[in-house]
Amino acid sequence: MSWEPEIRELQRRMELARRMGGEANVERQHKGGKLTVRERIERLLDKGSFHETGGLAGVPVYEDGRLVEMRPANFVMGTGRLDGRRVVVGGDDFTVRGGAADGSIRGKQIYSERMALELRLPLIRLVDGTGGGGSVKTYEETGRTYVPGNPGYDLIVRAMSEIPVVGACMGSVAGLGAARVAASHFSVMVRGSSQLFVAGPPVVKRGIGEDVDKETLGGSHIHAHGSGAVDNEADSEEEAFDQIRRFLAYLPQNVWEMPPLGPQDDDPGRREEEPSCWTATRSSRSRRSTGAPWSPCWAGSTAIRWASWHAIRPSTAGR
Repeated sequence: MSWEPEIRELQRRMELARRMGGEANVERQHKGGKLTVRERIERLLDKGSFHETGGLAGVPVYEDGRLVEMRPANFVMGTGRLDGRRVVVGGDDFTVRGGAADGSIRGKQIYSERMALELRLPLIRLVDGTGGGGSVKTYEETGRTYVPGNPGYDLIVRAMSEIPVVGACMGSVAGLGAARVAASHFSVMVRGSSQLFVAGPPVVKRGIGEDVDKETLGGSHIHAHGSGAVDNEADSEEEAFDQIRRFLAYLPQNVWEMPPLGPQDDDPGRREEEPSCWTATRSSRSRRSTGAPWSPCWAGSTAIRWASWHAIRPSTAGR
């Protein structure tokens, strides 16, 4: 007896899931200058390393007992490798119900947090949706929302004390989606194509009667330069992925391990003469004449190799 028919059926169903929200919605995502969640995961991780979990979770449509269509859960998750190191990654699929958490299969997003904790692996969240108290559509279908409960947030809090967590704001992110970005050790958003806020322009209009666009309300110029809700900004999604790789390269897999060691070309016996005169010249002269101390960036340039430097919150330093 062969299992070939069952295997082919599983493969067919996976193909249905990989269509995400359909051709029209995928095209709309691309026209907005954004990648789909599956494209993001593919470009972030080492080639061919992604192992998806729960790929067949979704809402099925059957005809005469045969699956003919399915709306996949709008959250894609699994494990993969980042520069050879294993990580857990999960991302919202904006092409299905706008990435709203209540449009997903309950528990799938939570499971990614639990998986990262149980495997003691770094967690990368690619956030491109909301995740508040539920959409109007879900309220009409179920007659309730899950407010004031916040399922899974205990895992989010626990992760902050056990594993490295990265939050990437990849689109217009509101409500608990915004909290998932901020509740991280490092966060990044894409200039011009991502925004972060508690509630969007329609809610602001209803609350205070003011018309405001998404970028004005929560663009990277606000959070990466002013509020500090997000650490860094990137000019593109690819640059955001580079920053994620660089940040995690300096951290261990979890609090029970040491950070990885890479090749070193800096002589451990190297000595810089400049620091010895900081106090005698730079510091004293600047404080006596202008009251301004020497730049920490100038000081650091003699102590570290700039090629290894990864700046965090460079636009809000000193605030």
